[in-house]
Amino acid sequence: MGTKGVRWIAAVLGGLLGYEASAAFGHDVLGYTVPGVEFGSVDGQMYGMIAIFALMFYFGASRFTAMLKGMLMKGEQSLDDVPVADFVAGIGGLIVGLVVSALLYPVFLVFGTAGSWLTIGMTAVLALSGFRFGMRKRAELSAMLAARRIALAEAEAPATLKHEHKILDTSVIIDGRIADICKTGFLEGVLVIPEFVLEELQHIADSSDLLKRNRGRRGLDILNKIQKELDVKVLIYEGDYEEISEVDSKLVKLAKALQGKVVTNDFNLNKVCELQGVAVLNINDLANAVKPVVLPGEEIMVQVIKDGKEHGQGVAYLDDGTMIVVEGGRDFIGMHLEVLVTSVLQTSAGRMIFAKPKLLEKAL
Repeated sequence: MGTKGVRWIAAVLGGLLGYEASAAFGHDVLGYTVPGVEFGSVDGQMYGMIAIFALMFYFGASRFTAMLKGMLMKGEQSLDDVPVADFVAGIGGLIVGLVVSALLYPVFLVFGTAGSWLTIGMTAVLALSGFRFGMRKRAELSAMLAARRIALAEAEAPATLKHEHKILDTSVIIDGRIADICKTGFLEGVLVIPEFVLEELQHIADSSDLLKRNRGRRGLDILNKIQKELDVKVLIYEGDYEEISEVDSKLVKLAKALQGKVVTNDFNLNKVCELQGVAVLNINDLANAVKPVVLPGEEIMVQVIKDGKEHGQGVAYLDDGTMIVVEGGRDFIGMHLEVLVTSVLQTSAGRMIFAKPKLLEKAL
């Protein structure tokens, strides 16, 4: 529609408004006459008001339309910069603010005419406050909605399928053993993969450092394997805690919101979770727990691989990676021999076994 069309529409609207104004203001608003028009009469006043408002709207329509168009363009640009999740959360908060305002409306009726203005002001304040509050609390709302959605899905499932959430951190995804654990069926429940963890993996995969890049790509491959090949429930959590910069802190807060457990092999994250009362599953602890138990006095067959730290020592390994220090084993490097376990030492790095060759025992 052209500028002329807008002006004529505005003139018609102005004329209608002038007609309504003449009826609302009474008969003696203008109070003067001009030749041929009696503005003191009802008809004269009505025609005069219609003409005045029509002219005002006709000449002001162009400027008003330009201002409105500029405001709409700025509003569109601002909305383009706002994520959809933030906008939806803000709209939810705005609706809550309007509902509260509607509930308070009867209270303001006691103030008479002033109550109408108070109602308008309170509605605007509550609506704006609700919108801002909703945008600030978007991450928490997303976590609550995700938990609610999963709870509803599980409520419809058999009781045997109801499990808690296991939240994966970046280190345990890159490690890769989580896929094998899921394949065995020992890890039950819903695997939650936060979007901020995916972003960190993507950042690592795009690193200029070759080792980091390979680790990041390995992590993404592991996630694809878990999601496409394994029979486990996977939830991609799209929320974020923008006020928190550390990924570990975000994981702890998400675990609290979902009342789930953090799956990791990061020693520091393990300690942080314990301090904040968040349940944690450490893959390293699991690996140490399932290693075969070896007692002093048992005999095992090993292959000595290399020298030990002390003079005359040799080092061998069990199939699970447990290191065996063989006293006097340096002379048997590269050979398979039977050794007698003398002691077992459990350290933070894992289990270490000390032994000596059985043939030396027989010689003694």
